[in-house]
Amino acid sequence: MAQTDQATAWLARVRKPKMELTFELGRQVLQQQAFSRLLGAELTRLDSGCAELQVELRPELLQQNGFAHGGVVCYLADNSLTYAGGLALGTAVVTSEFKINYVRPAIGQRALARASVVHAGKRQAVCRCDVFVVDDGGEKLVATALGTIAVAGTKSSA
Repeated sequence: MAQTDQATAWLARVRKPKMELTFELGRQVLQQQAFSRLLGAELTRLDSGCAELQVELRPELLQQNGFAHGGVVCYLADNSLTYAGGLALGTAVVTSEFKINYVRPAIGQRALARASVVHAGKRQAVCRCDVFVVDDGGEKLVATALGTIAVAGTKSSA
């Protein structure tokens, strides 16, 4: 199936009435994302307005100085923000925008992103995410992000 056909089929599925995002559905969605499988991402929590994703920091995910590549940290923030937004808005959501601040190098055994909804309306939600590295000493903050998650497939009036 061509990429545009896949996108059209996806939009047809997601334009259905709002469906509740459950942990099991969230895990299924993550497994459908080839990039998430490539990174080895794992959804570890999806409830009470909170979403958590984790990635083991394998050598191939590190940059030349030995800490997690910024793209890995950014991926975790983006996807966890979207999951949090999905809890508030339903399953058919996309990231509209987000910003990230890196606060220290991500050196540890695992990277963990924890996101929650700051405010949700009918069509968009503002979400916040903190990304941590986890090792024997516990969690250390490595980045914080703020994003807007929007209902997918809506047409602009502009």
